Amino acid sequence: MKLYEELVWRGLIKDVAGDDLEKKLNDEKITFYWGTDPTADSLHLGHYSSLVTAKRLALAGHHPILLVGGATGLIGDPRPTSEREIIQKDVLQKNLEGIQKQVSKIFDGKATVVNNYDWMKEYNYLEFLRDIGKYINVNYMLDKDIIRRRLDTGITYAEFSYTLMQGYDFLYLYQNHNCIMQVEGSDQWGNITTGIDLIKKKLGKDAYGFTMPLILDKFGHKFGKSEGNALWLDLNKTSSYELYQYLINTDDEMIIHYLKVFTFLTKEEIEQIEKEHFECPEKRLAQQTLAREIITDLHGKEEYEKALRLSQVLFNGDVSNLTGKEIEEVFHGVPSFKIEKDENILDFLVNYGIVTSKREAREFLTNGSITINGEKIIDFDYIVTKQSAIENKYIIIRRGKKKYYLGIYHS
Repeated sequence: MKLYEELVWRGLIKDVAGDDLEKKLNDEKITFYWGTDPTADSLHLGHYSSLVTAKRLALAGHHPILLVGGATGLIGDPRPTSEREIIQKDVLQKNLEGIQKQVSKIFDGKATVVNNYDWMKEYNYLEFLRDIGKYINVNYMLDKDIIRRRLDTGITYAEFSYTLMQGYDFLYLYQNHNCIMQVEGSDQWGNITTGIDLIKKKLGKDAYGFTMPLILDKFGHKFGKSEGNALWLDLNKTSSYELYQYLINTDDEMIIHYLKVFTFLTKEEIEQIEKEHFECPEKRLAQQTLAREIITDLHGKEEYEKALRLSQVLFNGDVSNLTGKEIEEVFHGVPSFKIEKDENILDFLVNYGIVTSKREAREFLTNGSITINGEKIIDFDYIVTKQSAIENKYIIIRRGKKKYYLGIYHS
């Protein structure tokens, strides 16, 4: 299967600019770019679909440029509903450095990483209007979907001008890096076509682009969002264990689509996994494969194996050998509390809201439904002590099969 046909099979092409784009992708080696503004110091899982596509093109022999928008980030891409908050320059610089490191790692140093602030910082406003603004008709800009949707609520001139800046990025990269194609998510289609139009009018040359559909879950929410929070590609912000838990719980309706989008497995491999998965869906073979492929690509085999081990520990309830760092990863987000003193198990369970009364505490203990650091507790006279805590700090309480609490002694 040739590259273009593979991209179509994987569901990675939505909009296309350029009559012979298929030939360019299949038969030539071209330079292309994908860009993002540094709105945070890490990319998140939603960005990863674009990065995987760019990496897929790179593996086919095309050269990727990853643009981090130090200049466009100061303005902000128009949102559908309201203006973005302006990012302070020092924050933007920190974000920029974090993202540059991430994309360099994902591409193993084989992508060119650029910052559009480098070519915008000295550009005189009058010159920009003469060189770029005169080529883009206002009616053309008003017809852009993202701008049209903001006209009723209002859009600032700064946001309105954003598409000119991104169009110029494409022109600059075309002239200075022989970059003839832009690849983005479908929400960037208007900006891609502005760049292509500018190149045609300024240089009389053809440029290309395609967009990828936004990756959503079965409810129409953006992929990689967990209870309103992004799943970050930075291990310090989202652990491999947290990422594993999100991916292993992927709905069966979406899992094969995600394997096509997010992994480098072949068509034959994915079709075999699909067959085996739906023969025994309870084994979650496809979800396990997705988690393995994404985490290994992002963070390495060791991090995947660690995430798998921590998941098995939590499933089995054998938490006594976890390190403090692992405990904080695994139990991030569970109900937690500061332990003030050693006390009897009945008082402990009631005082920290694990049960509602001593009567209920006795029932749970009698039924063997309370464990402390992996040990089943049935003795009403048991004392929870700092000496029994993991690393003299952590008390992990499980009530029933799945309900966990984390108590922490503070010195």
